Amino acid sequence: MADLPITKIACTPEHEERIREAVRSASEIHFGLFPGRLAKPSDAPAFYVFLSDPEIHRPIYNLPRPLTEESVRAFIEEKLEEQARGEGLLFLSFDEAGEVAAYTDFLIWPEWGAGDLGGAYRRDQQGRGGGGRGVKLAFSWMFEALLLERIVATAALDNVRTARIMDGLGFQRMGEIMSERPDGGTRSSLVWELDRAEWFKRFGDPA
Repeated sequence: MADLPITKIACTPEHEERIREAVRSASEIHFGLFPGRLAKPSDAPAFYVFLSDPEIHRPIYNLPRPLTEESVRAFIEEKLEEQARGEGLLFLSFDEAGEVAAYTDFLIWPEWGAGDLGGAYRRDQQGRGGGGRGVKLAFSWMFEALLLERIVATAALDNVRTARIMDGLGFQRMGEIMSERPDGGTRSSLVWELDRAEWFKRFGDPA
């Protein structure tokens, strides 16, 4: 997404490298209904089953298309390459039966000190209170653990639930962009942004 972030304030080289190292060092997350660990290529079959629900796969523009076990494995491998560059993370959360219950996807622009959060819960896990609370904890983690200065959020124009969460957390609407899908298709997306100072002004400084 070359158009993002909308607000581009360059980091110092030192800060950029600290962000990249924080991304490279990340290995697990502990927000949401279940803890998450880094996705591995061997997770492709289980992640494919999770993504085969059209209500999960259809609205998320950057997921593999066409959806096959092989394309899911390639997606995981691409995210591991992003992590090696300090530019992305993919976590999977598993339920008590060992099935994928949620995934969390981070796209990071270290040069701008910015990041984007994506992901979804399995349908039977939705509505249990983990969504909105988990998003808030995830944003705090992005600022605290990944050392970001700005968070970007995008959603389809008809995604009322995400819009309600972003507006409720105080994110500023920045307009619309055209998001490109892996299969070459496009989707109009709303964009929100919020910087570090405003986040901790609203929700408290971790220090």
